[in-house]
Amino acid sequence: MSMPLKAKANESQGDSIQFTSWGAAEELFRKQKAYFDTDATKAYEWRVDQLDRLVRMLKENYQRFADASREDFKTASQENVFEVSAPIATSEFAKSQLKEWMKPVEAPLPKFLAKSGHKGMVYREPYGVTLIICPFNGPLLLSLRPAVAALSAGNPCMLKLSEALLATDELLLELIPKYFKAEAFSAVIGARETVTNLLKLPFDFLFLTGSVGVGKVVMRAAAENLTPVLLELGGQNPAIVDETANVPDAAKKIVWGAMTWGGQWCTSPGYAVVHESVAEDFVGECKKAVVELYGPDPKSNSDYSRVISAAAVKRLASLIDPKKVVYGGKSDAPARYLDPTILYPISWSDKIMEDEIFGPLLPILTYSQLGKLIDKIKSLPKPLAGYVFSRNQQTIDRVLQSVSFGGGAVNQTNVFLFIESMPYGGVGSSGIGNYYGKYGYDSLTHAKSILLSPPDVSIDHLFPPYTKEKVQALNQWFEY
Repeated sequence: MSMPLKAKANESQGDSIQFTSWGAAEELFRKQKAYFDTDATKAYEWRVDQLDRLVRMLKENYQRFADASREDFKTASQENVFEVSAPIATSEFAKSQLKEWMKPVEAPLPKFLAKSGHKGMVYREPYGVTLIICPFNGPLLLSLRPAVAALSAGNPCMLKLSEALLATDELLLELIPKYFKAEAFSAVIGARETVTNLLKLPFDFLFLTGSVGVGKVVMRAAAENLTPVLLELGGQNPAIVDETANVPDAAKKIVWGAMTWGGQWCTSPGYAVVHESVAEDFVGECKKAVVELYGPDPKSNSDYSRVISAAAVKRLASLIDPKKVVYGGKSDAPARYLDPTILYPISWSDKIMEDEIFGPLLPILTYSQLGKLIDKIKSLPKPLAGYVFSRNQQTIDRVLQSVSFGGGAVNQTNVFLFIESMPYGGVGSSGIGNYYGKYGYDSLTHAKSILLSPPDVSIDHLFPPYTKEKVQALNQWFEY
């Protein structure tokens, strides 16, 4: 979830998608803005209807969407099917919870206000027209999951699709107008100029999944209109393996986490840092895990996905130091293929450690003292995910309490992001805000606090003349 918004299209796919004209995109925005002003989107029935439309679109075109995802790069069947199944499940979960989410919440009041019949209520109201800027690495998941959050919250929304996903984009641009009214939900596609122009429009909310660089561009644009944002960015995610860990288990889970989706997932372990006493064992188990998961010839294995483009393969290949390859290392840019690759021993100063990798490469470093390792990780930009493999609860607690990251797992990788009931989001350079389930609903709505006062109850100490007794009565506001 953290590669640049603009990516080179796959050479083998052709260029059949027509970019949306700026005038058409602006007209869509105006239409959505006018529609939101009618208050139609605030109704529970409207929100459920949008979610139903989304589910129908996906279910009625399930195989077409899975095929498009596979054509773009998700050649592993589990991954291209998951791309379709996950947004369906997200929509169904939101529908099942929406009525409860929409209920106003009563807030505690100072005792004297409560006794005199006052009530404090917090209402959640939609922000309005939302622009969702989509990345390539989740063709459906990272475009439609944010859309579920926006629509369930009562916001019309517009997807800015990634140009790298020719097959998926073509299908979305065909089907969204068939299932949705343009004023409720629409999609556009265009190059950098289109994004620049879109960001000049006074959207009510901006939702980006992308790189830190694009995140800064969106933040600058948001500042011009004081628009709230939700930024899902990324980072170089650590996987710490201590001397007490189940080494074969840790190796398999970390290798899977680093290689699944072709390594193109924002929560993928960016590197493993292993206690020096078990490092050699860990490297050996990683090599075994690659073969166990993807066979001796991953290139011909349908369970191993491709990289998004030839240019991305070339970038990743440039990060590989041939002297440090202990497994893999081969690439085929025209085929968009890169071996699942293990690199060891890696140091913090190596080129591969300079930035988020976003590909199927696993650098392995070692450490001797946990305190010094934690200090090193804390000196780096805050990552989106963090993982610790250990049987020692003190080690686990120390890492979780001291190292800041968006979310993660103990003795596991990646799968925390499958769980709809927990918030998902970054911190610092890895993002702002979070979504998933109720957390997404809350992020895409404004909490509007309302004090309900009986019409015949006066708070006399607020009004002059201010006697000593009235001034002292102000203390009641702090007694709950």
